[in-house]
Amino acid sequence: MAYVIGSILVIIALIIFGLILRKRVYDEVDRLESWKMDIMNRNVTSELARVKSLNLSGETQEKFEAWKGRWDQILTKELPDIEEFLLDAEESADRFRIPSSKQYLRAVDDTLRGIEINIDQMFNELEQLLDSEQNTRKDVEQIIPTIKGLRKTLLKQRHLFGKAEIQFDVEIDKIESELKKYHYLVETGNYFEAQQLVSGIKESVSLLEQKLDEFPNIFKRCKNELPAQVDELFAGIKNMKEEGYRIEHLGFEKELQAIQQSLMDAVVQLESGDTSNVFEIVEPIEERLNEMYHLLEKEAVAKSYVEKHMTGYFKLIDEVGQAYEQMNEEVELLQETYYLEQSDLELHMSLEKWVNQLEKQYEQLQVDIKEEKITNIEIKEKIETGFKELVDLKESQEEFKEQIKTIRKDEINAKQRIVEMRKELFETNRKLQKSNIPGVPSFIWELLQEASQKSEVVLQNLEGKPLDMGKVQHSLGEADKAVQAVVTQTEQLLEQAYLVETVIQYANRYRSQYALLAAKLYEAERKFRNFEYENALEEAASALEAIEPGALKRLEEYIKIPS
Repeated sequence: MAYVIGSILVIIALIIFGLILRKRVYDEVDRLESWKMDIMNRNVTSELARVKSLNLSGETQEKFEAWKGRWDQILTKELPDIEEFLLDAEESADRFRIPSSKQYLRAVDDTLRGIEINIDQMFNELEQLLDSEQNTRKDVEQIIPTIKGLRKTLLKQRHLFGKAEIQFDVEIDKIESELKKYHYLVETGNYFEAQQLVSGIKESVSLLEQKLDEFPNIFKRCKNELPAQVDELFAGIKNMKEEGYRIEHLGFEKELQAIQQSLMDAVVQLESGDTSNVFEIVEPIEERLNEMYHLLEKEAVAKSYVEKHMTGYFKLIDEVGQAYEQMNEEVELLQETYYLEQSDLELHMSLEKWVNQLEKQYEQLQVDIKEEKITNIEIKEKIETGFKELVDLKESQEEFKEQIKTIRKDEINAKQRIVEMRKELFETNRKLQKSNIPGVPSFIWELLQEASQKSEVVLQNLEGKPLDMGKVQHSLGEADKAVQAVVTQTEQLLEQAYLVETVIQYANRYRSQYALLAAKLYEAERKFRNFEYENALEEAASALEAIEPGALKRLEEYIKIPS
């Protein structure tokens, strides 16, 4: 029983599935039928009839007949065939032959898509044809007055074109002939060919316009202006040679002859109506002629400069050479008395090389001038460079002289300073001898002895032959430090000694009242007698400050150390 029910359910399911598939086929048939009817109802014929506004002959007639034939084939053959296919698809669906129905439907869909592509292609070609006719007609309407204007310009300004006028007339005639051909193509319905022709005519007219616009200027430059400049340069070069300018080696004459030939060739080319590459020829020529003018002008300016400064330059070289010889003699004498540092000697040698180099340049310049191997421009540059080097050399010589003077000044200053230091030592010793202190600590005498010994070393170095100022300066610095140390220590010692006496005298007023103070003052007096002035000051000051705070500061402000 279960098997029977299962079989029945399967059969029912298959029937339902088949009905669903058949419904889908019917829906697709309806869609394709609607698409077919849409194509049939399109006003393709009326759209194609727009071409009748053109001349129906030649290429246009061929295209129209092709479009019409294609549309007739669609209406009479392909669409009826589609109807048959759709009926076959429905019949197959009625019999549940779904795969067969789908084959018919795919064929119909492909056919309709192809028809759509054909219709779009026809409409596009139609629009291109109509646009082509319209655009070329507008282009020709613009070209005709342009050609008339070009011919009018050529007639009015024929003197600006020379023999090239005939060639340009021929080009205009050729363009007008092409326009006649355009009208013939339009009359015979060959609009696409006419469009290509008009495109070429537009390019020819544009090129001719450019030629006629540029030609007068370039022709005038090649025919008159540039040859005149060449002649002017020839004359200028001749005059400059007669006046003694050094321009022979520039070779301008041969170059100008080549330029003349190039300009004559350019004129012949222009008179044939050909302007191609002429600008590429003329522009470098103009640049080169300007360069020649500039170089000749520089040569003239340079000659004036050379005539004005040559004598002064040679004179300055002699002066610098003589100054170096004098300085060299001074250095040799100086070396007998003083020891010169290696850096000073190296600087002196570099100055010697510098002078020799400038003298060689000077000699070579004289040779080049005599043999006329050099232009005034180059002479001017060499003189300017030489002047700069001579100025730098003179500055270096002056700096070296100052260094030499510094050695002598340093010797004098060292001698003066050693005299001053000995005076300071004498004055310090006098202060110690004159003071009322019980005695002088040994370290002070040691400092005095050290300062005296170092001063003697300075004197010995000053008497050395040759005199080594580096050594003198070093020993002078050591001696100066020693002298300053003894002066400072002595002043500090005397100040402490005087201050401790003052503090003890001031504190004596409290000695009888404070036993501790009396004991500390006694200790301070003992240290004072033993030359321990700093310790004595600390002892007395601490005792006084304990009784009368701030007393030490007041005493320091009001006391005056005796000199």
